Amino acid sequence: MRLYAAVTMSGFRRYATYRVATAAGIFTNTVFGCIVAYTYMALWDQRPHLGGYDLSQALTFVWIGQALLAAVALMGGGFQEELQERIRSGDIAVDLYRPVDLQLWWLAADLGRALFQLLGRGIAPMVLGSLVFELTLPRSALTWVWFLLSVALAVCVGFAVRYLVALSAFWLLDASGISMMSGLLCLFFSGMILPLNVFPGELGEVARTLPWAAMLQVPADVLLGEHRGLGLVRALAFQAGWAAVLLAAGRALQSVATRKVVVQGG
Repeated sequence: MRLYAAVTMSGFRRYATYRVATAAGIFTNTVFGCIVAYTYMALWDQRPHLGGYDLSQALTFVWIGQALLAAVALMGGGFQEELQERIRSGDIAVDLYRPVDLQLWWLAADLGRALFQLLGRGIAPMVLGSLVFELTLPRSALTWVWFLLSVALAVCVGFAVRYLVALSAFWLLDASGISMMSGLLCLFFSGMILPLNVFPGELGEVARTLPWAAMLQVPADVLLGEHRGLGLVRALAFQAGWAAVLLAAGRALQSVATRKVVVQGG
């Protein structure tokens, strides 16, 4: 465990070195958050309590999305491109010879990345958004603890999805197409564009059962106090369940790939 803890800290320090990029990300998240917030204000003015949220809750949802955009990698990125390139070039063979678990290695590195992005690009937009708009933020410290736990599970689900996408490079010469498709699906079904509670009928019911819902919709509802008591337990279990299923799928696909597929370039 010491090794993986060191990998996590290495991932944190790696992204902490890109200070200009972090500042640019904060600026981008804040500007985009303001644009989406004003759009929501116009929408909720015409449809008050849309999706069960009042205007303040809807605006809070916007800024939670901006806070988690980079941390959970809702638009992809992080280790994904690097792992795909290592598979394409054949450098993955070196990784497979190391006396470490390949999946846990990349998970540890991604947790370090996510921690830095949450602190570096998550807090500032949320604070700036709360200064401009009236947000519904919990006063209970326990709610914030449950939210952070939910965010950690969201990061694990996000990693598991991107790990599966990255492993497709074992079979594809260029995995950029499936990466782009995965990013678009995540933006739509995570609630980044609109809360999933707004989706009508069966589309909404299906969307709330998909793994992408665990990446934003669930953490946002935890912070907004939509999940309490047994409902909170079910929400966290929903995230943990998807994390376990997708991580197991990634491990199974990795086993198939490393046994049956010739690495591109290797």
